[in-house]
Amino acid sequence: MDNARKKEMLREYKEAPQHAGVFAVVCGDARWIGTTRNLDKQKNSLWFQLRMGNYPNAALQSVWKAKGEDAFSYEILEEVKDDNALIIGELLKEREAAWRKEMGAEKLMG
Repeated sequence: MDNARKKEMLREYKEAPQHAGVFAVVCGDARWIGTTRNLDKQKNSLWFQLRMGNYPNAALQSVWKAKGEDAFSYEILEEVKDDNALIIGELLKEREAAWRKEMGAEKLMG
């Protein structure tokens, strides 16, 4: 692959639209709810950290270690959109709280 093609692929990657939203990490009846500004890439990041054994949520990391990767799923619960990008963070917090209450789930990050 030549340098021009590599630069083009990098540009396309950087310009790809990001989808913010609320997601769940599920293992049996246990659920952890989190938010992200990039739903498409969040699972890879989470799974990598959990595989490495250094995820900040000790309870989740413990269940991962006990049950293994195959026991877990990543579920997108809701995409959050707004014309005003400045309020996305606040919308994510509100929707996360609503989903946690509805599902009786734990917060993914402290």
